[in-house]
Amino acid sequence: MKTTKSVLILAVIILLAACTSTKKKEQTISLSGAFALYPLVIKWSEEYQKENPEVRFNISAGGAGKGMADALSGTVDLGMFSREIAQAEIDKGVWWVAVTKDAVIPTVNAANPVVEILKTRGVTRAEFQGLYIEAKYTNWNRLPGINIDQPINVFTRSDACGAADTWAAYLGGKQENLQGVGVFGDPGLADAVVKDDKGIGFNNTIYLYDIKTGNKNTGIEVIPIDVNENGKLDAEENFYDTFEQVLAAIAEGKYPSPPARELYLVAKGKPTKQATLGFLKWVMTNGQKHVHEAGYVPLTQSRLDEQVAKLDK
Repeated sequence: MKTTKSVLILAVIILLAACTSTKKKEQTISLSGAFALYPLVIKWSEEYQKENPEVRFNISAGGAGKGMADALSGTVDLGMFSREIAQAEIDKGVWWVAVTKDAVIPTVNAANPVVEILKTRGVTRAEFQGLYIEAKYTNWNRLPGINIDQPINVFTRSDACGAADTWAAYLGGKQENLQGVGVFGDPGLADAVVKDDKGIGFNNTIYLYDIKTGNKNTGIEVIPIDVNENGKLDAEENFYDTFEQVLAAIAEGKYPSPPARELYLVAKGKPTKQATLGFLKWVMTNGQKHVHEAGYVPLTQSRLDEQVAKLDK
């Protein structure tokens, strides 16, 4: 009789543990992917938990490619994604919503002697192609108007990522067409440029500027884009001094798109887990008030309405 009671008690304990584990899983939202979106998703998770303390988050950055792969395989609830959705991904059943906007910006070491010239001259799209894809400019003195003998060391991303793909798209190519030494992640690429006085690269805006001060991070500078290609940086093209100016330029369309682009949360089909759906609806509504303070560009209300409609279908 004692044995029977012990077995029953053990069975009840196991059942309760299983139920608790299932409940925890249903209240945990897992995300992986783009470094571009990672800081904002961290901010969102912190704010969301203040209103919904029962919800837990597992969030990891690893590049947009990982975010898409993890989402499509069901490894995570949501992938953080930072480039246009490809037809091949649509064919695999990806579902997505746009959540914010930012941009990829070309960078150079702040101690490079050509920095002051670049600030007045800018660099055209064709010249960027020569730097990052064709590799025909290996010294700054190869560009018109720059008479400084300074070799160029190009850095790119080694991980499959939206930043590299978006920057390459602006230059008429794909990530695999970008030349240079591959470095993992947004922080890694910024660090590589900072440590090499001949270095150039590219970064998502959030990794180029300090959110608190609004200034560029120590050791790194912007390579301004000569959008109208007239050989100089006009007043309407000169918006890189502070983070606030850059965000305004992206929002107003002064900064070209690409390399400005929307950022997405993706999944394998429309999410069905209530915790995930609740979080997504909050992101599109109350969560939007945290977008600008986190260093991103809010979507227009009409664009947000389109995304909310996708959740309600």
